[in-house]
Amino acid sequence: MSEDVREDDGCSPEAEALLPLDFQAHYLMNQEAWHEYALFVLRTNDAAENAVHRAFLEILRHWDGLLGESDLQQQTWAILRRVVIDELLGDFRDRLAEMDSGIGLYPALGKLTQSQFDVIVLRYIAKYDTKHISWYLGVTASTVDYHCRKARERLAPVYRRRYGMKKEDAK
Repeated sequence: MSEDVREDDGCSPEAEALLPLDFQAHYLMNQEAWHEYALFVLRTNDAAENAVHRAFLEILRHWDGLLGESDLQQQTWAILRRVVIDELLGDFRDRLAEMDSGIGLYPALGKLTQSQFDVIVLRYIAKYDTKHISWYLGVTASTVDYHCRKARERLAPVYRRRYGMKKEDAK
């Protein structure tokens, strides 16, 4: 964790050294992807850093209980997602619908399920492959592919309208 984190939380370097090693590893494995996800949703680096920081603090508070879960990645991703959405005061999907992409993409993204939205952001915005997305979300690679396929099916009409494509041309 950075010096800023210690200053914000009043933690000394000695206290940081007492962080469980498995928590530190979890932080290192996820921080970059989580930041990219939060940055896409929150739109500013400061807000993204704050959200990821808050998520990791919450995870740390519940770390012992989370270690007993069979789906640690999924549980911690859910905490991040909730914190990011809280940061937006719960109105992100409403705000997405009001944004103008020129082709109706943002309102269509706002209508995706949460899992579909997460996969689309991680795959096409953050540029992560299926293996990494499945790790971050705590689901199988086939589940990631399923959510991506379903999301693309739901977004396809936006592109067909924009480019005058027929349904069979979009495949």
